[in-house]
Amino acid sequence: MGSERDLRDQGVQALNRDFSRFDQVTKEQTYRLSESAAGDEEFDDEFRIRTCDMSDWFYGGDAGRRRFANALGQAMEEIGFAILTGHGIDPALFERTDQAVRDFFEDIPMAERLPYLAKRHGSVNQGYFPIKETTIIHPDLVEGWVFCRRAFDLDGKAFDPKAFWPRAEFAGIFRATVEAEQRLVLPVMQSILAYLGCDPHLYDDKLRASNFGFRLNYYPPPTTLAESAGGGSGGGRMLGHEDVDLFTFLPAPGIEGLQVLNRRNMKWIRLDAPPGSIILNTGDYMQRVTNDRLPSTTHRVSQPRDPEAARRARVSFPMAVYVWEDEILEVLPGLGEPKYAPVSAIAFHTHTTAKYYGEDYAVDRE
Repeated sequence: MGSERDLRDQGVQALNRDFSRFDQVTKEQTYRLSESAAGDEEFDDEFRIRTCDMSDWFYGGDAGRRRFANALGQAMEEIGFAILTGHGIDPALFERTDQAVRDFFEDIPMAERLPYLAKRHGSVNQGYFPIKETTIIHPDLVEGWVFCRRAFDLDGKAFDPKAFWPRAEFAGIFRATVEAEQRLVLPVMQSILAYLGCDPHLYDDKLRASNFGFRLNYYPPPTTLAESAGGGSGGGRMLGHEDVDLFTFLPAPGIEGLQVLNRRNMKWIRLDAPPGSIILNTGDYMQRVTNDRLPSTTHRVSQPRDPEAARRARVSFPMAVYVWEDEILEVLPGLGEPKYAPVSAIAFHTHTTAKYYGEDYAVDRE
């Protein structure tokens, strides 16, 4: 672990290029893993992430579905991010989930968390990540906890909640959020496929009961970290990265911080989505199967500019949508000469995320 510790300690100065050997899709952008403390990075204050109204898909008939598919596809092709409104999920559910994440991390003592330290199950590292240990390449100022499908008793298999939950009473509220967002998976994937000129139902069987990672993120108040032993990392709250999945649903956080890299001008965009909306972004799986047409876009979480926000914890609860490990990722038909060979999802996923968890994390097929 000595070399991994060294990587983490120097991570606030590192570039993404230092770890490009792990990437399974082409990423030409160069950026610091952490925002610059010198304030010398450029921001794009003109660009606006597109808002896509899902009520078109749900209630607009064939014409509405075409409108939504075109709007979403253009957003994904342009920058890989969109803001979803009209999705039909009650904002009160997101508010309850936000509070539950706070309670989860603030009320459960460390002694009850440590038995659940993250381990790889299939392709996804599942369980608890202590602060500064969410990766081995950067000391992120966030605690995390990843739950996958098996933690929510969704498939009628033998289920022991104690295997996943230090406090089982939290499972219900988080399951409600997962089930609500799962209902958006097929509409989004069908719309993307339609925009690309593919059979919109090509992925239906792969995603009806999809593999996913539901992640709870708890960012302690920066003022608290500064006062504690060891202080902060000298950089941002979460490293710049690209998601490894097909796409991610992120209910709009209540505190600023999310920044998106505009690869056209290499400036950062501060993404401020309205309450109750969902931020959607595409990941490496999607870039691979679309032959680079839909990018996996770099993003990070910054330190808050507002002094009041610096005294409050920030939480988020993204859900990353994957295919199952034994599925084959291959370039979709009609998108030109494939740049990438077919590969199993588990090999693709684990060889990519080995940069976060160590060389021995990567596997081929199990």
